[in-house]
Amino acid sequence: MGDIVYLRMKKNLELSALQEIQLKDIAFISTSSSKKRELENIPIYRITKKDKNIVIIESFLIIDHINTVFENLEFQLIGPAQTIIRIKKKRKKTSVLLIACIWLLLFVGTAMTIMNFHYDVSMQEVQQKLHYLLTGEQNEFPLWIQIPYSIGLGLGTLLFFNHWFNKRFNEEPSPLEVEIYNYQQDLDNYLTHYENKLNDTKPAD
Repeated sequence: MGDIVYLRMKKNLELSALQEIQLKDIAFISTSSSKKRELENIPIYRITKKDKNIVIIESFLIIDHINTVFENLEFQLIGPAQTIIRIKKKRKKTSVLLIACIWLLLFVGTAMTIMNFHYDVSMQEVQQKLHYLLTGEQNEFPLWIQIPYSIGLGLGTLLFFNHWFNKRFNEEPSPLEVEIYNYQQDLDNYLTHYENKLNDTKPAD
């Protein structure tokens, strides 16, 4: 029996188009064999223009391929069973006008949402009653309550998203980042399931 080679597939990988993929690009390799360098540099796949945005490489196909080259090695798989490769396309320059329009749309939409919420819960009446309870005077616009409340609303939103432009307030992920991560996990699971389903339906040679 030959040396044992442990392979752990990388779950996700981003590469550019028209690029050759070697084993070291998609897997971590651990072995005492002197052929480790050869293993790392063995070509596995070449990205071409025919490939779309995503390529899924199965570990079984990799082991089957490298077994034909290194017959005296024993391969053991650890971790994920496939690598999802996302192909980065060349991005076009984003128009400043487009960014400004999107920002304005989001700003107006957020403002309308906040105003409608405050109208639904009668926030102005609540603040007026709070002012009357604390001072004993009627005031249609209790600014000493409304202004700090508005500032606190903005600060609370910043703390909730845990970002100020590219800066983070702490190392904890924001709820939005957690939701994006969960969405990415679900998307990866769907892609691998769909790919395996296609492979199962392929006729045998």
